[in-house]
Amino acid sequence: MQITHLGHSAVLVEVEGTRILLDPGNMSDAWHGLTDLDLILVTHLHPDHVDPEHAPALVAANPGARVLVEPGVIDAVPLERAEPMAADTSVELGRVRVDAVGGLHAVIHRDIPRIGNVGLVVSAPGEPTLFHPGDSLATLPPGIDVLAVPAYGPWAAMKETVDFARGVKAPVGFPIHDGLLNERGWSLVFGRVTDMTPTTLVDLRGKGPWTPS
Repeated sequence: MQITHLGHSAVLVEVEGTRILLDPGNMSDAWHGLTDLDLILVTHLHPDHVDPEHAPALVAANPGARVLVEPGVIDAVPLERAEPMAADTSVELGRVRVDAVGGLHAVIHRDIPRIGNVGLVVSAPGEPTLFHPGDSLATLPPGIDVLAVPAYGPWAAMKETVDFARGVKAPVGFPIHDGLLNERGWSLVFGRVTDMTPTTLVDLRGKGPWTPS
């Protein structure tokens, strides 16, 4: 498995000859122009996870890719070939399996209605298992080897992030959802999660594909 963090919550996973892009949102542009994708996944409808301006062009440039999205995305963003992927469902592409877990976005404020959110578990025989939670820290799937850790959002505090990483117990991970952090804030979260949880974080910002050990 090779993992490339393309900014904020966008992550490219290459495993078993399959190219998977998760959460092509509007707080990053490194995913613009990607081709030869086999699967495009979207955890929820917020624009920092699916860019309504540029994601349709991405789908058009990858006519062979399946497009699986949290069901609320279907009516919110016009994506060709988009199929709903609800919580507690799964899909297989060859030897690669994706499981959708959770179901609801984290609470931002009691006055803001909650929307759907699916965390995504990507696995293949003999490969590490990756968990990308989208915008929720509520679900703690077992058997995770690599954790994409949301570093900051208006719906989370440090104490919740630490407890989330402790609950998942992945040996390694990397920060995502970091588009609102300056360098000091990013370094604070990186250090605390690495020091206080079983998960050793790796800095993937601006780097090429990473192969988890």
